[in-house]
Amino acid sequence: MRLRISNISLWLDEDESLLLARAAHAVGLPVDQVSAPRVVRKSLDCRKKGHPRFLHVVDVEVPEAAGVTIGGDVQPAPADPPPPPVTRKPQERPIIVGTGPAGLFAALGLMERGIPSILLERGKPIGPRRRDVAVMGREGKLDPESNMNFGEGGAGAYTDGKLTTRITHPSVRKVIEVFARFGAPDQILTDAKPHIGSDLLPGAVTGLREWLESQGCEVRFGAKAVDILRDPKGRCRGVLLADGTELLSDRVILAPGNSARDLYERFFEQGWALEAKPFAIGFRAEHPQKLIDRIQYGQAAGHPKLPPADYKLAENPVCEGKPRGVYSFCMCPGGIVVPTPTEEGLLCVNGMSNSRRNAHFANSGIVVAVSLDDFERDGHGRDALSGLRFQRKWEKAAFELGGGNYFAPAQRVTDYIAGRLGTAPGKTTYRPGLTHADLSLLLPAHVTATLKQALRGFDRKMRGYVTEEATLIALEARTSAPLRIVRGDDYQAISAPGLYPCGEGVGYAGGIVSAAVDGLRVAEAIAAECDALAA
Repeated sequence: MRLRISNISLWLDEDESLLLARAAHAVGLPVDQVSAPRVVRKSLDCRKKGHPRFLHVVDVEVPEAAGVTIGGDVQPAPADPPPPPVTRKPQERPIIVGTGPAGLFAALGLMERGIPSILLERGKPIGPRRRDVAVMGREGKLDPESNMNFGEGGAGAYTDGKLTTRITHPSVRKVIEVFARFGAPDQILTDAKPHIGSDLLPGAVTGLREWLESQGCEVRFGAKAVDILRDPKGRCRGVLLADGTELLSDRVILAPGNSARDLYERFFEQGWALEAKPFAIGFRAEHPQKLIDRIQYGQAAGHPKLPPADYKLAENPVCEGKPRGVYSFCMCPGGIVVPTPTEEGLLCVNGMSNSRRNAHFANSGIVVAVSLDDFERDGHGRDALSGLRFQRKWEKAAFELGGGNYFAPAQRVTDYIAGRLGTAPGKTTYRPGLTHADLSLLLPAHVTATLKQALRGFDRKMRGYVTEEATLIALEARTSAPLRIVRGDDYQAISAPGLYPCGEGVGYAGGIVSAAVDGLRVAEAIAAECDALAA
């Protein structure tokens, strides 16, 4: 009988060899009647400041007749899910637009059911894409089709592979296992906050893509989709590429990522069912990693078993009579801040980290929730593109405030809160470089006021967070897509049956895992449709 035992604790000075004895104690059996535990999950508990511990969830085998009491931390271990059933192939191969997490996992979900697909990617494979990204950081030269957002793996390939998510779908585990299967470190299978790293994630992405090709999928790079072909009744009939090529299929999965602004505008012009959606906007906060370690770990900071400390913060300050959410986003311990624009003359930033997380700084997005009311108040109306126009306005302002060449405007946190220009920020990981500027000139006044209140609240929760050593770097603007392409319960766009909007870029996910899970859901929906038509 296989059991799952939760909350087995080990202090920093204790070895994992003690897990067997503690598992046996939890089930009330002698050690010799319990198999060696298999760690399913390992998390760090820092609630007792200065005395962190690791909590483990383990699976063990015990004799069927052992008489173990089930309840509390001891439960039957869940059975492994069966493989997806092979389904009937459609007459035309599905086309998938985008090779980010949503597109790749949609292709995987289809291929597991015996359905090969054609994947279209506007950017380049990982190798040449890496070189273009390096030129951007080194020289401030942007390639609009090969950058941090466009290319093999999508934006997910350069957001360092944080596989944490708030969704609880059963496929979350599958996503993590797939990344491990194709080259990500095995520790992601047990870490409570699994992280691959920007140095290893591209290899796992390429491994998945090569497996898909070996099974019969076709992947085309430099294939920019500019429109969806439709028949006279409005049903999807394929994809039009930038070079004029028409690729026909009655099933197209649209997974373009949250920077596919040209497609958003095209669909808006054609009168598609689109809707603006809220997102969040703000800055990247960069602190010395040792400072965050001291705040989070107390006297235990520096212990060799402890990873670089992270944090998760949220405040709901009241501004103009109503609360507004402000939160940390995509926190990168031991990471770097990177430029992520896709259009000339606009600037936005993000964070990433390598697998070892050994950079000297920590960074996180510190962002304020903005809504359709904010877009309208800022002069962008309330139509489907109002959020996109809001993003563009402030990305343009950030570029100009930085002085061009993708230098990022930046300011010490203390000076920003005090409303003064102050002294120039110190060292940073951001390349091409920083321009000392007054960040109060960016973002609407009510958003700025809210953000300043929240930063003071963050310092009450993490004493020392507001410090001369902390820098705010502008602009974190692409936390999620600014609109949604409306789809029905069958996952098909209501404006074009046969088109399956999928992932973060079309408004149905937020992050690597949730986008990948949405890709798997869409693949399942297509397979079910194929089976229903064949019945």
